[in-house]
Amino acid sequence: MTIHNHSLQALHQQLRDGSLSAYALMQECAQRYAQYEPALHAYKHWNGDAAQKQAGAIDSLLQQGIDLGPLMGIPTSVKDLYGVPDMPVFAGTSHALPSNWQQAGPVVRSLLAQLAPITGKTHTVEFAFGGIGTNAHWGTPVNPWSVQGEHRIPGGSSSGAGVSLVQGSALLALGTDTAGSVRIPASFTGTAGLKLSAQLWPNQHIVPLSPTLDTPGLLARSVEDLAFAFCAMDKHINNDTTPLPVVHDLQGLRIGVPEHFFWDEVSPDIEQLIRQTLSTFEQSGATLVPVHIPHCNDVYDVFKVGGLGAPELSALLHNHLPEWIERLDPMVQMRVEAASTMTSNEYLRRRSVLQTGAELVKPLFQQVDVVMTPTIAIAPPTIEAMRHTDAYRHANLLTLRNTSIANLLDLCALSMPVGADNLGLPVGLQLMCANRQERRLLAIGRAIEKQLGTGRQILGVPTL
Repeated sequence: MTIHNHSLQALHQQLRDGSLSAYALMQECAQRYAQYEPALHAYKHWNGDAAQKQAGAIDSLLQQGIDLGPLMGIPTSVKDLYGVPDMPVFAGTSHALPSNWQQAGPVVRSLLAQLAPITGKTHTVEFAFGGIGTNAHWGTPVNPWSVQGEHRIPGGSSSGAGVSLVQGSALLALGTDTAGSVRIPASFTGTAGLKLSAQLWPNQHIVPLSPTLDTPGLLARSVEDLAFAFCAMDKHINNDTTPLPVVHDLQGLRIGVPEHFFWDEVSPDIEQLIRQTLSTFEQSGATLVPVHIPHCNDVYDVFKVGGLGAPELSALLHNHLPEWIERLDPMVQMRVEAASTMTSNEYLRRRSVLQTGAELVKPLFQQVDVVMTPTIAIAPPTIEAMRHTDAYRHANLLTLRNTSIANLLDLCALSMPVGADNLGLPVGLQLMCANRQERRLLAIGRAIEKQLGTGRQILGVPTL
């Protein structure tokens, strides 16, 4: 079989009607890991042998009629910030964190409770502090869409997550998103990524970058798969069984299109593709509404000088992991050190700006159903180009700019592939909805995907 041709819903059904075994499913994931991991480098820790044994046990349970949840038997990779029992947590650093960080929090427990085999821990930017995806300690995962001999970044900070999906070693991936760290790798790898509203899912036992802005997130091969996984996990985490609203098509959908900011310095071919896509939606009955995101420049000004991530990570390191500070990647260390002298007044000022912005944006979603923008302004740069500090800083800011706004204004957001740029690299469309409107967001995304096709249908398959 070819697992890429089946949705999670279809695999779920096949596992239960006996036409597919969890063992065979995990075996194919393991084979693809063995074949492609040496070139793509998605994982810090591979858990394939244990996952394979678990899959055999899952088959026995299913044969007995024991069903522990929709994700039972679905191989899932986990970003190396999450605590998973008996798996080391490096958080992208040079040394494993103390063993107490391995304790599972509510998000991972929702996987364990459903017996979703965890394929391993995927690479992350050190302490998740960067959107490019590079890691000076363990090497950078390679974007599967790279042209041979020109390795491109996978996007970060969940840098191995999207790669694990494209290589086929996992069918679902856990990431985290503080300023775009789920949507950026999703956009760069041609997958779909969901950033949740802050505090919708707890952050316990996930190594924090910014406890204020951090959110767990999901990456999957399609929006349909995102919706399936989100509903399965949210039922366990929040006991919420509310179905997704029905959005059959785009007729009458009010799409907010920001007139400024999100289009600054966007590569011309990316802008052309996104605007053509929006025009297609309009032809399908949607209404494009020019909008202004209130307070957008003010919150982004806070982000550009370190936001809340820099001071909150600095506090974590100084208070709990002081010996890690001198080992930091220089790209991370310089921002941590700059934040260590921040005054309490400045920190509180920054929080106040973000809180004001989050309040001012609420009325916008009475005028529109969803806001759409390019996910990222640029194509993924080469890994080699990111070795230069100035180039890294410029690319990092441009990569994070459009995605960061959803975090700063506490919106939910997703990225989905809509085509390729002039280099043949995936391009993502970002959808943003009001706080706690994840089900509405996913329903809109599914309607768009039904019209445009999945990433695999639009982009094909990279030559791995």
